[in-house]
Amino acid sequence: MDLGITGKTAIVAAASKGLGKAAALGLAKEGANLAICARSEDNLLETAEELSSITSARVLPIVADMTNPDDIQKLVETTADEFGRIDILVTNAGGPPSGLFSDFGDEDWQDAVTLNLLSTIRLCRTVIPHMRKVGGGSIVNIVSIVAKQPIEGMILSNSIRAAVIGLAKTLSNELAGDNILVNSICPGWILTDRMSSIVRHHAESQGTSYESTLANITADIPLGRCGTPEEVASLIVFLASERANYMTGTTIQVDGGLFKSLF
Repeated sequence: MDLGITGKTAIVAAASKGLGKAAALGLAKEGANLAICARSEDNLLETAEELSSITSARVLPIVADMTNPDDIQKLVETTADEFGRIDILVTNAGGPPSGLFSDFGDEDWQDAVTLNLLSTIRLCRTVIPHMRKVGGGSIVNIVSIVAKQPIEGMILSNSIRAAVIGLAKTLSNELAGDNILVNSICPGWILTDRMSSIVRHHAESQGTSYESTLANITADIPLGRCGTPEEVASLIVFLASERANYMTGTTIQVDGGLFKSLF
């Protein structure tokens, strides 16, 4: 199936590993030109070389910290200068630390807002004018299942991720007339470095082993296993494609059935 992505330009944030890297690879395989960013130059360049060797895509690596507004501006403007257009944006950033309400002060909350909410706001604000120039585009936000179903010990993420969903839904209505689609995905327990860190934190706080904690988590997943970054990336690529042209304002979980509600 031709997804209509060939020749389009995509920005994937935090793409040196995990879900961002998988999304970048999926888009590259479909023929998109890519701008990818990460804080670590070594990891970023290694990923860019890997993507280029696997696919025929043009890959532009740009060192950028999603908490730095100047870096976000540089990422978008450099991409537009290099490729002449921006059609797809995948927002992404690392998650805030795990913990309980009593563990965090104002600075921790502000850091979480800057990392996960403001980074999305700033990326969208900077990219939208470029999408308007080409007659439309697609924004896909990588959020988390905690935005729909809070997880104990993750109060920062539970709170801030939900705010991203509210932003995305509102933006989808405001930008529909510009043919700019805005959708969000909520990965569940996906085998990434971030997930391993969360599992270790839970294990340490409960005085259990990593293995037993992971087993307890997967026991709550109807499919009986954690997901892979590639499984999440498949949905991202579809939402960014012409095959999803009548989908906007949606929030879709990729969680093996973990989410318990009807809606």
